[in-house]
Amino acid sequence: MTRYEEGLQVIEERCGNGKDNVISLATIALEPNEQGSPRPYVREVDALYEDGAFYITTWATSTKMQQIARNPEVAFAVSGQWFSGNGIGENFGWVLDPKNASLRAKLREAFAPWYDFANDESNENCIILAIRITRATVIKDHGAVRYHLDFLNKVETEDGRIK
Repeated sequence: MTRYEEGLQVIEERCGNGKDNVISLATIALEPNEQGSPRPYVREVDALYEDGAFYITTWATSTKMQQIARNPEVAFAVSGQWFSGNGIGENFGWVLDPKNASLRAKLREAFAPWYDFANDESNENCIILAIRITRATVIKDHGAVRYHLDFLNKVETEDGRIK
């Protein structure tokens, strides 16, 4: 097993198997700061992890979706799991779109305690946001083991940078 595969296994053990993960999701605000520089914007969201991506139910009109439409690059950190990185946000569209049926079922199961309270599926603005991970760092044993994963090239890197 390669170190890349070991890192993926740690992620799957911590975040996979239909678990509801709380992640901090950072985007770039629509308006720059007073000096004209990009301003980060972060919020916590519930996310389902599967095969190198996080899936989130949200509203098409939300601030995060407006920001992702302008700049799909995001950053994330999984609460309490020593797992963080970057990804590309993608609007998968309405949760009831037939192409989303399988994923919707997984999201409903993972988020069962609150799903119906927080989502109005009859509204076409109730969508699925996918965060396709591009790079990530996973830490084990209080920092004794670190995996810097390049999800695009499916390798571990020395410093977490994508080559």
